[in-house]
Amino acid sequence: MNILTNRKIKVVIGSELLGILLVILLGVLLLINDIPYAVVWLLAGTVVLELLVLFVILRYFKEQNEMLETAQKKINEYLSGNHEVRLECDEEGELYKLFHKVNSLAAVLNAHAENELHSKEFLKHTISDISHQLKTPLAALNIYNGIMQDETMDPADFKKFTTLTEQELDRIETLVQNLLKITKLDSGTIALDRSVEPLFKIMEDVKKHFLIRTQQEGKQITLEGETQITLFCDKDWITQALDNIVKNAIDHTEEGGLIQIKWRQLAALVQVIIIDNGSGIHPEDMHYIFKRFYRSRFSKDTQGLGLGLPLAKSIIELHSGNIEVDSELGRGTTFTINFLIPTEL
Repeated sequence: MNILTNRKIKVVIGSELLGILLVILLGVLLLINDIPYAVVWLLAGTVVLELLVLFVILRYFKEQNEMLETAQKKINEYLSGNHEVRLECDEEGELYKLFHKVNSLAAVLNAHAENELHSKEFLKHTISDISHQLKTPLAALNIYNGIMQDETMDPADFKKFTTLTEQELDRIETLVQNLLKITKLDSGTIALDRSVEPLFKIMEDVKKHFLIRTQQEGKQITLEGETQITLFCDKDWITQALDNIVKNAIDHTEEGGLIQIKWRQLAALVQVIIIDNGSGIHPEDMHYIFKRFYRSRFSKDTQGLGLGLPLAKSIIELHSGNIEVDSELGRGTTFTINFLIPTEL
């Protein structure tokens, strides 16, 4: 996340750098001119400059806090029926980009409601779920910004809460991105750019995508399949679908977990199998795992958004494929994806 695109953050960082330069300059001048009590003057100057910098930082986070509170109020206003309300996103920065995407999402949902009668019910339920998903990270952001306004905060704690803030922003951005993709699929506006793709290259890309995470968490992804097998597909969309399924597998395996990705060609179809040795799916959840925003009461996953598997299923079905699930609680889950071979149709 490039935080330096935000003008206000540049001012905060610039103020800190300017303060450091002024302290250095003050020290040099005191030493050159052999001023009595130079150390005392230098210390006093440092304290004054750092207080000024702290003031700039606290003012920045106060503005951020007010902006997030305004955003939350506007989201609630939108949910109350005012579908013309929008978040202000005229400046540069990641947060404003996020607000712009939220506005785009609202516009897409409104268009859905106007064009198709059945989508009105879809809009009602979707907005309710979006509200639930957005309120949690927004509330967390408000808390973090409030804490970071404490003048006595230790720099290490300040850095920790800055990292937590970025994580919550990433979470909201992921939600909005997935919702936009699902909405495009629902509206039928996606034009697949299909070509014959080597399946093993797609699988290697999926493995590389999660390489750092699996290394950090002590997990392993293995690939098994013939290199000559191809798939007639839109590579970007299929990679997205497989990414979501593999991510789900990683999320539900413990340290030392193994995720196996296999593929093979049968008489009339190409089959992809993703196996994990994780926690498995509770029998009561099996019929709902592809339902949007579904959160199992048995799952320990508190960060999931409930959109990854529904999005994967929609993409696979758009490619005339189907997905099956087999799971045993406490032993793992197997996703089997079948793609018909066009020449065999």
